Amino acid sequence: MKKLWIIFLLISNFAFAGEAKPLGDDPALELRLKTLSQDLRCLVCQNTTLADSSAPLAEDLRQEIRKLMREGKSDQEVIDYLVARYGDFVLYKPPVNESTALLWFGPFLLLIVGGFVLFRVLKKHAGNEDIQAEDV
Repeated sequence: MKKLWIIFLLISNFAFAGEAKPLGDDPALELRLKTLSQDLRCLVCQNTTLADSSAPLAEDLRQEIRKLMREGKSDQEVIDYLVARYGDFVLYKPPVNESTALLWFGPFLLLIVGGFVLFRVLKKHAGNEDIQAEDV
């Protein structure tokens, strides 16, 4: 009987659960924030968009963006403000320029160098097999 009573208490708690309150008073502003934060990077998580991050700094950035949007700033003005403050790193898809060239083209360079090294090692290894076969 005790177990049944405990189960009843646990289940009854769900009946009193309230509806989640929206984060902001303006649904249009929240939609705009959500859309914009998909293009911004969480500075703590680094591989997560600002919209998907639950880090305290991400919430602070979202509050800052809300404040800027309430002041009447456009999306581009908000992005320019964040880039001026945090650099191109805050953009989830940073632009291609001289400071981000290694980020964009580095993987391809490593792939080419790795392919060249693999080719040289395999060529050297194949040459050793020919010499060893002649010695036998």
